[in-house]
This record gives sequence, C-alpha cells and structure tokens, in this order.
Amino acid sequence: MSIVTEILEELWEIKLSYKGVPTRALFISVPWEDAKSYKSTLYRMHKKGFVHKETNGWKITKSGKEYLSKQKKLFIQFDSPFTKSSPKNLLLMFDVPEERNSERQWLRFHLKRFNYYMIQKSVWVGPSPLPSKFKSYLKELKLDRCIKIFKLAKPYKVN
Repeated sequence: MSIVTEILEELWEIKLSYKGVPTRALFISVPWEDAKSYKSTLYRMHKKGFVHKETNGWKITKSGKEYLSKQKKLFIQFDSPFTKSSPKNLLLMFDVPEERNSERQWLRFHLKRFNYYMIQKSVWVGPSPLPSKFKSYLKELKLDRCIKIFKLAKPYKVN
C-alpha cells in the first residue's frame, strides 16, 4: 500500500469529535504526522487536490475519495492456475496510458504471478487461457481495451 493510499484511508475512516462536534479532520497528533516523507506526500496530495487543509487539520476531498476507491480496486489479487512448467502459448501485449500507471503495475504483477515471461515491458508470453475471473476483472477496470491477446501456434521456449 502506498503512502498516499494510507493517508487517504486514514482521513476517510477517522471519526472524531471535538467538543461534541463530529469531525473527520486530523487535528490530533498521529505517528506519521511528523515524518518528513508523509509531510512531503501530504503537500503533493494537496497540489493534486486529494486533500485540503482547514484550520483544524487535513480533510480528504471528493477527488481524494475517488482516487482511493480506484486504488482499492487494485488490491484484489488472483491466484495462478498455472505451474512453472505450463507451456507458454499465449502472447499478451498491452499499451496502458501513463496516467493509469498503478493499473499497469497491477497487470504486470499478475502476469508474473501467472508465470508469464516478459519479452519487453509491454509484451509478455505465458500459459493460456487467462482465468475467466481475471479477464472479467480486466473489463471492469477497462483494461481490456488496452490489451491484445494472441494464441501462439507452438509454445514459446523460455531460456
């Protein structure tokens, strides 16, 4: 989990009351509040519009909540139905836009998990077929539009 996600979750989930008034603002001292990396991350998050500072502390914005909801989708992990010795007979190429970097990293993580072999950063070869639940989740993330899949006539030999 990234620092950004950690901070946003903390800001979203916290329910405090100050003098009897419910609030979600972080105006108390928390362990990460003094860390330099968290301070610089909060500053970057503020610039991106994910959080804003009020007189009594930081609050998550609507765009911060949207970002966090997107990130939580990428926490889902799929188990590999393949073994290391499964024939590598599927070529998968993708072109995920730069602004969707976290989804690209999520895809690469799962391709490694499915015992796929990287030929280039966006060209992978591995066993087929991809799990149906995984393929339907790619559609849900709208990554299916960025992926081309080709069945190989004969298995690829990995050195």
